[in-house]
Amino acid sequence: MEARVNYLKHAPDPLKAMYALETYVRGSGLEHALLELVKTRASQINGCAYCLDMHTQDARAAGETEQRLYALSAWRETPFFTDRERAALAWAELVTELEDGVPDEAFAEARKHFTEKELVDLTWAVIAINGWNRLAISFRAVPGTYKPHLRAQMTATITGVAS
Repeated sequence: MEARVNYLKHAPDPLKAMYALETYVRGSGLEHALLELVKTRASQINGCAYCLDMHTQDARAAGETEQRLYALSAWRETPFFTDRERAALAWAELVTELEDGVPDEAFAEARKHFTEKELVDLTWAVIAINGWNRLAISFRAVPGTYKPHLRAQMTATITGVAS
């Protein structure tokens, strides 16, 4: 597989905005493990191999178990996830798919586990990963090329700010 376009090179300004959103989400107070699960689940739904590779690597590096990562696509049928994680995964699926909007019942369930600010931040996380998925899929970002230890360097190169 070969990438179609190096979007990092050709459009740095929108990427700076995307990285700013990522920085906000990472600093929002939502648990890192929860964010990686949500990013991985949305990437599964969207079929983004590059982002699946990235976020499963990042999740493992943060201590996530193989068992939970393997079962993520069937999270409803497993005992491996907390109620808060289940609420986040359900929310991520609804916001990613948006086929029939987000039902009031789903909002009410999410609100049992998240404050209003947390739910807004979670939604921004889902919006961000969906954007990254669409970018990576459109330009065929090559799975296997992401290296977690180079994330800070890549971010600093694009944004001009060390993280």
